[in-house]
Amino acid sequence: MPIYPVTDPADERLADYFRLTDVALRRRLEPAQGLYMAEGSTVIRRATAAGHRPRSFLMAQRWLPDLADLLDAVGAGAGGDVPVYVGELDVLEAITGFHLHRGALAAMHRPALRPVADLLAGARDGAGARRVAVLEDIVDHTNVGAIIRSAAALGVDAVLVTPRCADPLYRRSVRVSMGTVFQVPWTRLEPWPGGLAQLKDLGFTVAALALADDAVSLDDLAASPPERLALVLGTEGDGLSRGALAAADLVVRIPMSGGVDSLNVAAASAVAFWATRV
Repeated sequence: MPIYPVTDPADERLADYFRLTDVALRRRLEPAQGLYMAEGSTVIRRATAAGHRPRSFLMAQRWLPDLADLLDAVGAGAGGDVPVYVGELDVLEAITGFHLHRGALAAMHRPALRPVADLLAGARDGAGARRVAVLEDIVDHTNVGAIIRSAAALGVDAVLVTPRCADPLYRRSVRVSMGTVFQVPWTRLEPWPGGLAQLKDLGFTVAALALADDAVSLDDLAASPPERLALVLGTEGDGLSRGALAAADLVVRIPMSGGVDSLNVAAASAVAFWATRV
């Protein structure tokens, strides 16, 4: 297996991995250059199993045996063209800007996003999506990853994100999702909130989760759920925009007790996904 030792944190061959903690830089570079980062052996395996192609690997020496079979399978073995860079942990930390405690990173080619109608039609093995989550302007990558993990666990067929929503393929989102971002189909819904009209045209009832005087209880929605349901979840601070609320078919509220009026958006998503599962 061809291995390339690295000792210089400024080695230009490793430009994909420089300063990964700079969120603004990653937002600018990842979509433009068509790459994202997969961190840790579990996530890397799930990414490649989903058909995503690695462009290079960066790892500590001790992780080579664990990933030897994968490296060979994706063309990083003998005669392959995917480079594998290996360095000491202090060098890797200097390159990436954080402690690489999961031992391995892969710079992955970013797949093209699918049109909304195609994505939803292909869900459930071609039977079509029945449950969809729509994330409006959720900017915390941890929340995005947690919502996608809940979507995978609780039967949501697809996730749609608005233009200003955090990137589901950002390193932290991928890690928090435990790689389920490669399992749950997702794409961007544009324009916003006008794109909700497309969901209605496809037969979805659009339910916005928000605190509103005219909101119906989640219990009532779960007691008589529509065949196709799109649950819209809003940003962490202000909740859903007026445009999203106006475009929805109904507003839904999770019943609360103990003087609590709302949950973190990731927690709220899990409750709503479970209650409306099919």
